[in-house]
Amino acid sequence: MKFFHKITTFLVLLLSCSAFLSSAEYMKYKDPKAPLKARVNDLLSRMTLAEKIGQMSQIERLNATSDVLTNYFIGSVLSGGGSMPSPNAGAKEWSSRINIMQKAALSTRLGIPIIYGIDAVHGHNNVLNATIFPHNVGLGATRDPELVKRIGRATALEARATGIPYVFAPCIAVCRDPRWGRCYESYSESTEIVRQMTELIPGLQGDLPPNMKKGVPYVAGGRYVAACAKHYVGDGGTHNGINENNTIIDFQGLLSIHMAPYYNAIIKGVSTVMVSYSSWNGEKMHANHFLVTDFLKNKLKFRGFVISDWQGIDKITSPMDANYSYSVQASVSAGIDMIMIPYNYPDFISILTNFVNEKIIPMSRIDDAVRRILRVKFAMGLFENPYADPSLANQLGNQEHREIAREAVRKSLVLLKNGKSIIEPVLPLPKKSSRILVAGTHADNLGYQCGGWTIAWQGLSGNNVTAGTPILQAIKSTVDPSTQVDFSLNPDSTFIESGQYDYSIVVVGELPYAETAGDNLNLTIPEPGVSIIQNVCGNVKCVVVLISGRPLVVEPYVGIMDALVAAWLPGSEGQGVADVLFGDYGFTGKLSRTWFRSVDQLPMNIGDPHYDPLFPFGFGLTTKPAM
Repeated sequence: MKFFHKITTFLVLLLSCSAFLSSAEYMKYKDPKAPLKARVNDLLSRMTLAEKIGQMSQIERLNATSDVLTNYFIGSVLSGGGSMPSPNAGAKEWSSRINIMQKAALSTRLGIPIIYGIDAVHGHNNVLNATIFPHNVGLGATRDPELVKRIGRATALEARATGIPYVFAPCIAVCRDPRWGRCYESYSESTEIVRQMTELIPGLQGDLPPNMKKGVPYVAGGRYVAACAKHYVGDGGTHNGINENNTIIDFQGLLSIHMAPYYNAIIKGVSTVMVSYSSWNGEKMHANHFLVTDFLKNKLKFRGFVISDWQGIDKITSPMDANYSYSVQASVSAGIDMIMIPYNYPDFISILTNFVNEKIIPMSRIDDAVRRILRVKFAMGLFENPYADPSLANQLGNQEHREIAREAVRKSLVLLKNGKSIIEPVLPLPKKSSRILVAGTHADNLGYQCGGWTIAWQGLSGNNVTAGTPILQAIKSTVDPSTQVDFSLNPDSTFIESGQYDYSIVVVGELPYAETAGDNLNLTIPEPGVSIIQNVCGNVKCVVVLISGRPLVVEPYVGIMDALVAAWLPGSEGQGVADVLFGDYGFTGKLSRTWFRSVDQLPMNIGDPHYDPLFPFGFGLTTKPAM
């Protein structure tokens, strides 16, 4: 009897040990010491179809209630342009709201964290008081990839300050027609310059460790973010610059002009790639199996995940949503892994589930998508550190980042004209004068100088948009205290003549816009900009500072200007404009885009036959700092 009792006790202990070992093996995917591949495979093997399709779903913040996140096993949440927890939300509120969502995701059976994404295309631009850097068109004019890398580093810290680990940047479009409403999101018409500026990626994600396999996503830890190269591919080459339209080009042209920056992005370990709304020779990119799967994934060996654009699959059909079931099948079959379905997630999940159950879409395609998503989440440490780090809250809009932005503004300015005679340059301007005039719609408007994708999707007007320095304020703080600075938005000739001004600074340009709203076949300076130039420059020595996301028609007015500066969309740090106007620093920027004479010439890019620009690609006068 005693012997039998011992045997029984031994068997109980053996079963207990076996249960313990099974339990330890069950938690393998949560073991940070386990190889990443083993963790991915272990977790994937435990997931139901519902959990897998949930991981493929990215929904808008407004819909991301705890019930939705847990019931649908949602894998990702995003803030669309201008979507914020409250109008004045700071780092603490952003982090708190995202932590609540994360807590819900972690409460599910497998505890897979969400990855929260946001458009941070010129700094953390959706968030009040973040540093707003110049838009990419200006950064291309700096010819300074190391500066762009530092901008990426600062942007990552500001995103992490709000608890956000994933940003939809950089845009590596090669804009070939300035009529396109997204041209300011492109660094250049030159493929080579865009390739150089992919240095934003190691700025955002961190530098790759030595000998790391190319094509594998990499994020260096909790002070960095996952990046997203977009919009794959050819978005900058659409016919007549029409947004989301058709890029008509042969395969070799696509590779040499538009695809090349993706080689650099993948080599640098970019975590995700976003597909373009546009088409290539009539075929929608969101349904293009050859370019998404055969080329990007198989040929280029990209191992991160491919994400759709906002309601991108809905737009596969025309009109939009004409056949949503087809759109789901076509996009997932093409190789898109995560679908940005801000609102229509119940239908998407239901339709995709039916397609898999009916074997229309194979489980292998679903597993490929989920494996890629999990690979990124494990690589960036989301399982170990899913919540916001409160110690980073002070990174939002901090002074060090603002100094980087100010440096970027200085280096982005392109001097197109300096004096009506070569021997009588106007710039740099003297700080000490009797009386000067500052005029124009954009001189005292922080929203205008930041442009689109700033707090709101389409941008805003006014000086209370976010924290920053309007150009007028920068001028006043730079000139000698004895210099009287008068400001008039649109002065008439009587006002100008009575002022007896030593010189004037006219700041005019485009109103903010984003995406299709910016498509423009005329590219004229909006009124009253032209009238202001004519009135002021016709009566007093004038320096015109043009705020725009692209070259505009200026040839008819260049003759009456004494100097012309392309300032692009400089962002929050307007002091950088004054730094160069008054000679604390010299002009060094070079055009990253051809400046046309007339829109009738478009598209016109460097190397084209009959190339006859007003200012050629690479042009930019220089000045030395004032002594």
